[in-house]
Amino acid sequence: ACSGATTTSVSSGQLGALASSTTLVSVTAGGNDVGFADVMQTCVLQSQANCVSRVDTAVSQMQSSLPGKLDSLYGNIRARAPQAHVVVLGYPRFYRLSGSCIAGLTETERSAINNASDVLNGVMAKQAANAGFTFSSVVDEFTGHELCSGDAWLHSVSVPIINSYHPKAVGQSGGYLPAFRSVA
Repeated sequence: ACSGATTTSVSSGQLGALASSTTLVSVTAGGNDVGFADVMQTCVLQSQANCVSRVDTAVSQMQSSLPGKLDSLYGNIRARAPQAHVVVLGYPRFYRLSGSCIAGLTETERSAINNASDVLNGVMAKQAANAGFTFSSVVDEFTGHELCSGDAWLHSVSVPIINSYHPKAVGQSGGYLPAFRSVA
């Protein structure tokens, strides 16, 4: 995972290895385009009301500006790798509701973040289908391994901060890899 990557930075900095001979591509992008880091910072440091408001703003951006950004990224991928099977991998739900966390975000905040993840995955799936790409959800693979599950495959707030809310190695191997293999 590239912490902070947006659809624009993926297009400008990560597509150089693609060519007309490329046969398989995987990509996950979109969360940072709607301010994921700012959402999490707001939720961790501010009130529940501010958190939910910031999540709602991100959801609005997912529905308004993100589809065009994804279309641009997916068009750039198709232009560089016209014959490739492209797999768009989604995002997990971040929190186990009514889980083992006794401190941190409220259930309302956790639920809002999970719901936003579902909206994000829906937008990504639609734009992937429009581009002729395959979308693969990782929600099922990560179920039981969210934050507050007691067996999280995601980093919580951590040092270095760039690891925060990204998958751990076990999340890559147990979550993303099986979701990728199931459609590749």
